Amino acid sequence: MKHFFKSTLVVALLFTAGLAYSQEPLPKGLTESEKSILSEFQFTGNRVTDPPAGPVRTMAEWEEVEYLLITWVPSYPNILRQIVEAAIEECKVIITTQNEASVSSYLTSNGIDLTNITFMDEDWDSIWIRDYAGNTIYSDDVGELALTDWIYNRPRPNDDVMPSAHAALVGIPIYITDTGTNDLVNTGGNFMSDGMGNAFASELILDENAPGNPYGVSAKTEEQIDGIMNAYMGIDNYIKMPVLPYDVIHHIDMHMKLLDEETLLVSEYPDGVADGPQIEANIEYVLNNYPSVFGTPYKVKWIPAPPSVNGNYPDTGGSYRTYTNAIFVNGTVMVPTYRPEVDEPALAQWQEMLPGYNIVGIDVDNPGENIIASLGAIHCISHTIGVEEPLWIVHQPVAEANAGSTILLNAMIKHISGINNATLFWRQEGQSTYSEVVMSDEGEDQWSAVLPIPNENINVEYYIEAVANSGKVLARPIVAPEGYWTIDVSSLSAGDWAEQSISGAYPNPTTGTVNFSLKQIEGSVQVSIHNLLGQTLFSSQLEVANGVLSIDLNPSWSGTLFISFAGEFGTVNRKVIKL
Repeated sequence: MKHFFKSTLVVALLFTAGLAYSQEPLPKGLTESEKSILSEFQFTGNRVTDPPAGPVRTMAEWEEVEYLLITWVPSYPNILRQIVEAAIEECKVIITTQNEASVSSYLTSNGIDLTNITFMDEDWDSIWIRDYAGNTIYSDDVGELALTDWIYNRPRPNDDVMPSAHAALVGIPIYITDTGTNDLVNTGGNFMSDGMGNAFASELILDENAPGNPYGVSAKTEEQIDGIMNAYMGIDNYIKMPVLPYDVIHHIDMHMKLLDEETLLVSEYPDGVADGPQIEANIEYVLNNYPSVFGTPYKVKWIPAPPSVNGNYPDTGGSYRTYTNAIFVNGTVMVPTYRPEVDEPALAQWQEMLPGYNIVGIDVDNPGENIIASLGAIHCISHTIGVEEPLWIVHQPVAEANAGSTILLNAMIKHISGINNATLFWRQEGQSTYSEVVMSDEGEDQWSAVLPIPNENINVEYYIEAVANSGKVLARPIVAPEGYWTIDVSSLSAGDWAEQSISGAYPNPTTGTVNFSLKQIEGSVQVSIHNLLGQTLFSSQLEVANGVLSIDLNPSWSGTLFISFAGEFGTVNRKVIKL
């Protein structure tokens, strides 16, 4: 990967030099004065770089973090202090400020150790660093660390060039979509990646780069936008959802969070309230059209969005309160909080979803520092830079197993130096120590282990640890052994187990391909397709019934089809509607 870095000051029309020190902090959305100058502001510039020379991968938020980034805006010292206090236990922190002495004194007086803190003396316009900071990418999955920077969709020139300052400070390359046909407007709050080439956004990304956009960037089709995201960030599948009617800024981080490669945490409203109906429609759209990277449907966890003290939601004048606007920083997750009676169950849910993580609640809704009223929370005012030479472990957890069965666990594990060994650690729930199973190298970065499930109807907890040839050691979950995945162990007959372990068809109805998730079914399985007349249209035998089964339905077939799975367990039937 070539190094492209150009540090160029952008001179903004109609902007005063003292913007960063204005009495009122800028909101996440546009001010009225900013709206009035959009058509005259110069959003594009000469900081353009070519895309990376080879394939790249965008880091997922739960991966290893080297730096947490914030911009110190004096209006929110207590919130920022709490972020720094939690982050320095996990990584280094870069604070943008032109008043290092004052910020240092404030932090020190509040008991904050400055050892892991670096101050960056750069001009700034706003606190919303998630939207304007660069995003971490790696060449060839785990190779050279770099940043990608888009055009910020606000007339805030100091914010827009800050990613270049971050890259220069830590000494890494940066790739910028700033000029020509690659002049892409985008914001970090409206971007979420699984680290595997899939990413989510609202359709704001289409609107802001459409013909007649207010930023003066070239008009782009969705295909062209997808091409830029692929070239600069390695995004192969860019999932875009309709914007929400009451979300003023249309950033998905205010209502959705990826917890891992296959799990979506989504804000939930009472029936028919605010953006609840559109959020539900969007999630249904995703589930019906896009499988996770593992080929299985996304798992969805809902977390209530709290109203104001007076019971108001965004459709009745309440702020857009959310528990999804959280940030991973290695073993810590910082979550916005509002008031104890609604926070306690939300934080408990976070802890249940992510055992072993340090869940830190930070108040964003108090009279002194009510940042939620400015349309953002914790994720919006923080960003991260990943580590050099990450040890990357990807595994689809096994959620269920039958007592006395044998299951196969697989993981993709990569490091630039190669992997020396990998180990599966497991224990029954209630035990204090883990047993070990050496994982086998299956080639092409794939590792596997066979886990015999004990006969007792007791859940199993497990994690995976890998050692790189360089000597680096890392586990997944990253907080292991305190954190782990849990296998729900039950005692079922072979038939009942098969019935539970063969998913319903998805998508259904379908116009072509239909998928089924098969979970650790022992023995071979005969798969057959029949029509309403009982005629056999297709039949095939599976020797290994584990993973995702995809069937391409014949274009001539239509209407109701029956898929049968037959084995030692008996027969399981599923119905598919072929359009």
